[in-house]
Amino acid sequence: MQLDCAGKILDLTEPRVMGILNVTPDSFSDGGQFVSIETALMQARQMAAEGAAILDIGGESTRPGAKVVPAEVEIARVVPVIEAIHRELDVAISIDTMKPEVMRAAVAAGAGLINDVQALQVDGALAAAAALDVPICLMHAQGTPQTMQDDPQYDDVVQEVIDFLLARVAACEAADIARDKLILDPGFGFGKQAQHNLRLMKHLANLVGQGLPVLVGVSRKSMIGKLLKVSTAERLSASLSLATLAVWQGAKLIRSHDVKETVQAIAMCHHVMQVNDG
Repeated sequence: MQLDCAGKILDLTEPRVMGILNVTPDSFSDGGQFVSIETALMQARQMAAEGAAILDIGGESTRPGAKVVPAEVEIARVVPVIEAIHRELDVAISIDTMKPEVMRAAVAAGAGLINDVQALQVDGALAAAAALDVPICLMHAQGTPQTMQDDPQYDDVVQEVIDFLLARVAACEAADIARDKLILDPGFGFGKQAQHNLRLMKHLANLVGQGLPVLVGVSRKSMIGKLLKVSTAERLSASLSLATLAVWQGAKLIRSHDVKETVQAIAMCHHVMQVNDG
């Protein structure tokens, strides 16, 4: 499967890595590291060189409890970085936002995919995405970043996530967004307790089986810290383990802070999966 991301092709015939580039002061792992155009572009160059198939640019933290950022502030953060990357690098660019104003500004600057943690539920987002005509990643989240970890509850987290995402796919199709432009993300860590995340990972193949490419973002997530009692800086090995489990079950896109290591891990997983037993 190939997605046309505003002229940059995202090839998902094999599993690929989405490099995370947060140009925010408060993201949970890399907040404050890439707030200037120069440092952001340097990081973008490195991730592209390490094999990232797409770079995900975020101007508003979605960590639990994060404050809402006005659209004009988010635009001021992401647009200059997207423009700089678009001018220099031959790599697809994603905008990580839930705001229609930011979607429009980012795509005009060179972004070719919308990655929305609210799955186009914000007023005007569905219409904006339809008009922009770029691929979209729809993510499940219970609640908002401000409230999602207060006390998330599910009767059947796997089926509820699938049902929600399929409903959002139907909403996209009703808005004349083609099904073949959509990617699904179960939203690890977004309104989910550790056991919910583990169950989602164990049964990820159920979501993959719905027939659309699946993105998984587990890089350095707090579930790793809670289960293994390790700091954010010590979560690489576990992140790679989860990425490999996701690819083994059919995930096509892995969102990661650690591009080189993740590219290698999922490439080896893919090689094993391709072995002909005949």
